[in-house]
Amino acid sequence: MTTKKRKHHGSTLDAFLEDEGVLEKFEAIATKEVIAWQFAQAMKKRGLSKPKMAQLMKTSRTQLDRLLDPKSGNVTLTTLMRAASALGKAISIQLR
Repeated sequence: MTTKKRKHHGSTLDAFLEDEGVLEKFEAIATKEVIAWQFAQAMKKRGLSKPKMAQLMKTSRTQLDRLLDPKSGNVTLTTLMRAASALGKAISIQLR
């Protein structure tokens, strides 16, 4: 019986995505999903509707919808900070 070597045996998903050149894209999508979820959960915990949250942020509901939709385009750091402040929270960013 011969053993067949597997090219990717033991490889990680991150290694595969990096080899395909799409790791950064998928990390950005995952990060945006987590951020959107965290804001939605914080709003729910405080009982804030979208219109009320937008009012507290001093922005439009459309801008808030962009923040809460992980598939939407990029959100600025300023928007993230305004949203966090409206919830009595702060943004923490770190390099790994």
